[in-house]
Amino acid sequence: MSGAALGIEIVFVFFLALIILHRYGDFKKQHKLVIVGTLLAWYLCFLIVFILPLDVTTTIYNRCKLAVNSSPSESSTNNESDKLRKQECFKPWSYIPTGIMPIFWRVVYWTSQFLTWILLPFMQSYARSGGFSITGKIKTALIENAIYYGTYLLIFGAFLIYVAVNPKFNLQWSELQTIGIAAANTWGLFLLVLLLGYGLVEIPRSHWSGAKKGYLLMKTYFKAAKLMTEKADAEENLEDIMEEVRKVSESIKYNHPLRKCVDTILKKCPTEYQERMGRNMDDYEDFEERHNTYPTEKSLVKLHKQVIYSVQRHRRTQVQWRILLEQAFYLEDVAKNETSATRQFVHTFQSQEPESKITQYFYTPTVEWYWECLLRPWFHRILAVVLATFSIIVVWSECTFFSTKPVLSLFAVFIQLAEKSYNYFYIEMACFLTIFFLSICVYSTVFRIRVFNYYYLASHHQTDAYSLLFSGMLFCRLTPPLCLNFLGLTHMDSSISHKSTQPTAYTSIMGSMRVLSFIADGFYIYYPMLVVILCIATYFSLGTRCLNLLGFQQFMGDNEMTSDLIDEGKELIRREKRKRQRQEEGENRRREWKERYGNSREDSTRNRNVQADQKESSFIETNTNRSVTSKYTRSNGRNERDRTELLQDVEPLDFNADSINDDPLDSDSGRYQPGGRYLSMSQSRIFDDV
Repeated sequence: MSGAALGIEIVFVFFLALIILHRYGDFKKQHKLVIVGTLLAWYLCFLIVFILPLDVTTTIYNRCKLAVNSSPSESSTNNESDKLRKQECFKPWSYIPTGIMPIFWRVVYWTSQFLTWILLPFMQSYARSGGFSITGKIKTALIENAIYYGTYLLIFGAFLIYVAVNPKFNLQWSELQTIGIAAANTWGLFLLVLLLGYGLVEIPRSHWSGAKKGYLLMKTYFKAAKLMTEKADAEENLEDIMEEVRKVSESIKYNHPLRKCVDTILKKCPTEYQERMGRNMDDYEDFEERHNTYPTEKSLVKLHKQVIYSVQRHRRTQVQWRILLEQAFYLEDVAKNETSATRQFVHTFQSQEPESKITQYFYTPTVEWYWECLLRPWFHRILAVVLATFSIIVVWSECTFFSTKPVLSLFAVFIQLAEKSYNYFYIEMACFLTIFFLSICVYSTVFRIRVFNYYYLASHHQTDAYSLLFSGMLFCRLTPPLCLNFLGLTHMDSSISHKSTQPTAYTSIMGSMRVLSFIADGFYIYYPMLVVILCIATYFSLGTRCLNLLGFQQFMGDNEMTSDLIDEGKELIRREKRKRQRQEEGENRRREWKERYGNSREDSTRNRNVQADQKESSFIETNTNRSVTSKYTRSNGRNERDRTELLQDVEPLDFNADSINDDPLDSDSGRYQPGGRYLSMSQSRIFDDV
C-alpha cells in the first residue's frame, strides 16, 4: 500500500476539480487554454488540501521511528521498552516513502505560484481583450500587466533592500527564496482571514435559516426582483451594442479592409441579430470613392470587447432567470404541500428534464413529501449546529494556537492525544475534517463574492473566462497560507510548537520564516486573531447594512426596501406562473384535439386526396387532345401580341375617356385597358378576377 493512497487521492481530486469546473465553466464555448489553466489551478489547490493529512501521518511515523532509533538501551528493561515502542510504532497504511513528498510539494507549490503570479493574469487579460489577432491580444495583455508585474517587483525589491541593509542576514539563494514565499504568504494570509471570518458565521447561519418556513421562498422573491432589474439592464445594454454593430456593419462594406474585423464581431452576436442585420453583400460600393469617416481598428477592438461582455451577460441573466423560476415554483409547491393530508408531494408543473427510472422507483411522491416537508428542515438544523460547533472551535484555536504550555488549541490537543497512541486513522480523519472545514469556509466565500459584473462565479456553465481565471488566482494564493495556518493550529509547525522535531515535508519546502522575524513572530501569530472581530461583524450583518446604505440592496428582514422587493418578486413569479399555466393548458388542448380528431381527419383527408387525384386524372385525359390542338396557336398568338405591344409606342393614357376598347388583346391580358380603366371596374364583367 506504499504510495497507493497518494495515487488514489491524485486521481480522485482531479475528477472532483473537473466536475466542479464543469458546473461553472462551459467546455464547448470557452477557450481550451482557459479551461486547462483554471482546471490546473483548482486541481493543485484541492490536491494540497487532500494530501496534507497524509504528510502529517507520515511525519508522525518518521518522528516515532527517529525516537526509537536514537534512544539508548542500557538495560534489559530498556530493551523491553524499546521493543514495545517498536511494536507501537507501526507503519500507517497511507505511508509515503521518504523523498517523494518533498519533490511532490516542490512541484505543486512552485507550479501554483507560477500560475497565480505570471500565467493566469496574462491569460486573464488575453481572454478579455477584444483584439482580432493573436499578436494584438498578446500586445494588449502585456500592456495591461505591465503595471501589475511592476507593483509586485517593487514589493519584492523592498523586502530585498531590507534584508541587504540589515547586517544580521547574508543574502543567499535559500534566504531569497524564503523572502519570496513570505511575501506571497503574507498577502494570502491577509485575504484568508477576511474570507474565513465571513464563512465561519455565514455557512452555519445559512443552513439554520434554510430550515425556517418561508425563508427561502422570501429570499427567492427578493432575488427575482433584483434579477429582473439586471436582466432588463442586460437586454437594454445588448440592444445598444447591437445598434452600434449595425451602424458599423452598414458603413463598412465587404470590400473594405476592416470588413474581416466586422465579420468577426458579427459572429459573436446572437443569431437573431445576425439575421436581422445581414451582411448586405448585394450592394457593391467602392470605399475609395466615398469620403465618409470609417471606424478605426482601435474602435472596432473596443466594440468587439463590448460585444463579448454584453452577449455573455445577457445569456447569463436569461439562464439564471429560468433557473430561479424553477426554484421559486418548487418552493411554492413545498409551502403548499406542507398542509397536505395525503402526504404525497404534488408538483404544479412537471419537470422539464426526464427523471431516471431509479429516481422514479425510490424517490416516490410519498418519500419526497417526507423529505421536503418533514426531514429536510431538521437535517438543516442539525447540520447548522454541527457547523457552528466547528466554527467555535476554529475561532478559539485561532486565538490560542501560539500557546504551547499549556496547549490551548483544541485541534492540537486532539492530534497530540492521537499521536500518543499512534492511531493514524484518527489522525488522518481529524486533520482532513479540520482542513476541509477551513477550506469550505474560505472557498465558499470565493464562490459567493461578486464584484459588480467583473467577477462573478455563476453556476450552470454561465461563468465567463475572466472570472474563472481570477478564481484560479485566488485559490493559488489562499491555499498555501491556509495550509500553514492549519499546521500552526495543530502544532505540527516547529516554528509554532518551538520543538526540535522533524518538520513536515510541506513546512520544509516553505523554509524557515525566521529570516523575517517580524513576520514569523508577529504577523503570522497575532493577525489571525482578527477573525474574532470579523465573525462578530458578520453575525450582526455590518457588511450587509453598509452595502444597503451605499445603495446596493441586500436581503434584510427588517428593511422596508427588502419588503418592497419581495412583493415585486412575488408579483413577477405569479405572472410567470400564469404564463406557464396558459402554455401548458394550450398544449394539453392541442394534444387532446389531436388524439380525438387526428385519426378521423387523416382518413377524411386521405379519401379527399384520392378523389381529387381521380378527378384530376380524368380532367387531364379529357383536355389532352384540346390542349394539344390549341397549344401552339394560342401560345404563339399571345407571344406575338406581347412582342408587338412591347415594341410599339404606347400613347399617354386618358383617364377621362368614356369609351372602352374591346380589343381582344386587352381581354386576354386580363386587367388593364389603354382607356385608363380596369376590366374589374366594368359592370358586365365585375367578377372575372374572382
